[in-house]
Amino acid sequence: MTNHTSPIQLLTPELWKEYELLDSGGFEKLERFGNYILSRPEPQAVWDKSLTTEEWEKRALAFFRKEKNNPEKGQWELKRGMVERWWMNYQTHELKLTFKLALSSFKHVGIFPEQAVNWDYIAEKVKSLKNNSSQVSVLNLFAYTGGASLAAKQAGADVTHVDSVKQVISWSRENMEASSLDNIRWIVEDAMKFVKREVRRGNQYQGIILDPPAYGRGADGEKWILEEQINEMLKLCQQLLDPEKHFLILNVYSLGFSSLIVDNLIRSNFGTVQNPEMGELYLNDSFDKKLPLGVFYRFATV
Repeated sequence: MTNHTSPIQLLTPELWKEYELLDSGGFEKLERFGNYILSRPEPQAVWDKSLTTEEWEKRALAFFRKEKNNPEKGQWELKRGMVERWWMNYQTHELKLTFKLALSSFKHVGIFPEQAVNWDYIAEKVKSLKNNSSQVSVLNLFAYTGGASLAAKQAGADVTHVDSVKQVISWSRENMEASSLDNIRWIVEDAMKFVKREVRRGNQYQGIILDPPAYGRGADGEKWILEEQINEMLKLCQQLLDPEKHFLILNVYSLGFSSLIVDNLIRSNFGTVQNPEMGELYLNDSFDKKLPLGVFYRFATV
């Protein structure tokens, strides 16, 4: 019996100088973002911590404390010397990006460090596509604070950045300006609504990036539920993707999704794709424990 499934890959960023996962366990993670060390909840860290609780308390400058009635929200407890906003860089031989970080009530800080492996991939694919064509248009859906948008723009693409939260778009714009970039097209809208309109208009993109949440709300309150809508979204993206020259990245952070589900979704909507890669993104802590942080699938004609 022939196996048509791509080999599973495990990918982790290896060039982050300003980010470090120091320890993980006990449903928490201890991270260094630039000069600041934070302790945050992490539902996938089901094992024991390697450092003692006392050592975590000593090292961290900020601790996220969950609300009892709403585990998704909470408050930050700050030590002296901790700031609420700061900047950090991601720099490789291909990319030089700057991000504003801030402490949010949803435990996020404005960046998902594991996504750096996709930024590198985006930069590589955009540059390869530009060797064959002067025009490379990239669509970034559920784009958050824009790491993927910045990578595509810095590599030379025309970028359309779609997110339903106006404040997040403003945050992305700050990141763009801090990275000495300009002319990203900002769209504050529900991703599904925007994609349907683009299909009706007959528009196409050489690159599509999707990093959808498990649950979300559109700009006008539209409901997004990953398992109910991702199949329709990919059907629409198939119509938007340039059939000759392209790349696509799908990243999913949901406890219920495996690589096999994502593989089935891609193959049923795109058929046979070129240069497929799939697997898990993870971060390695200082004690060599691997923290899984999402399932990915990506493919490209270059």
